[in-house]
Amino acid sequence: MSRRAAMMGRREPPAREAPREKARAPRAAAPKRPAALAQQKARLLEIIKQKSLLLGKFKLVSGAVSNYYLDMKPTMFDPEGAHLVAELVFDLVKDEQVDAIGGLELGAVPIIVAVCARSWHGCPVAGFVVRKEIKDHGTERKIDGNFKPGSTVILFDDVTTKGGSVMQAVAAVRGRGARVKSIITLVDRLEGAEENLGKEGLALIALYTTRDLLG
Repeated sequence: MSRRAAMMGRREPPAREAPREKARAPRAAAPKRPAALAQQKARLLEIIKQKSLLLGKFKLVSGAVSNYYLDMKPTMFDPEGAHLVAELVFDLVKDEQVDAIGGLELGAVPIIVAVCARSWHGCPVAGFVVRKEIKDHGTERKIDGNFKPGSTVILFDDVTTKGGSVMQAVAAVRGRGARVKSIITLVDRLEGAEENLGKEGLALIALYTTRDLLG
């Protein structure tokens, strides 16, 4: 057999596939300087005063009557407001060793979603929501989202008066074996929440108080 014929009969080895690249982890954002955070906090306070602070006579969920009311939804559903809430609250949780963040519907939901999205670039953290009533259809869960029994969590609240609403979320997650590391609220009305939660061994961290809004 000629050399050429031998070469024609020889099969070439199949080409090797290029190795697939591994999924890249999200790149951590540069840490914010205290001055930048202070500017963001001042700007968010302006938005809350413009969009969420209502003056008049209002009955609160606690049953008390107040001469002002905080409807945080216009702030939390405002593009700039949502961005600032995410930045400021994420700064409070990014160094905490927790499995998830959550809170009671409805007020905590926009905060949870915004912070979860912000956390993707830096220190990803999952979120969950505690329902006021168990669903009578579907999964029939009291806690929805990415909650695991026995985990360590931080809970959110939009406005805290006496702490009764957020304690519903505390009771629900503790009932599933979770440990609540702290509670973060956008506004503390300074009407007993810190003391009441303290009796349960819970620290309340507030971005603002009524002194910032009315002072």
